[in-house]
Amino acid sequence: MNEFLHNFIESLREELKQYGELLALLELQQTQVVRRLADELLATVSAVNAQGEAIQVARREREQRQRELARSLRLPDDVLIVDLIAAVPEVCRPLASALVDENNQLLGRVRQRARQNHVLLTRSVELMQQFINSLCGVGVPTYNGLGTVTPPTALGRPLYEAVG
Repeated sequence: MNEFLHNFIESLREELKQYGELLALLELQQTQVVRRLADELLATVSAVNAQGEAIQVARREREQRQRELARSLRLPDDVLIVDLIAAVPEVCRPLASALVDENNQLLGRVRQRARQNHVLLTRSVELMQQFINSLCGVGVPTYNGLGTVTPPTALGRPLYEAVG
């Protein structure tokens, strides 16, 4: 059982590390949006996506280690993590509990930062769309009765005729 417990603890640490790296990337992304660093932002978006994949790998690994530990303790594979921790030796419970709590807290912070970035990026795109519309003489988009955005109708001449 010691090997299974050790592997489970290490997988919790790895998952925590991956969430921390994602949070750092999201904070960088937020700074880049605020400072309007478009070129850097594109690279960060790719890094965020890659980190999301790394988190999925770490999560699958932790889930596998969790199942292995459960089997070694003669518990069902789908045992809740709190019940699994309650079944490990008492000396290991504080560490396992702390890692699970840290993972949950960090995941909450990642979700919060991702929502903030989504709002910032959405607002940036809206402002850019308004700017482009003002250059092209296009009206403002509106919402229809279903709550979806109705594209504005083009006004005036095409852009190449209007310029010059």
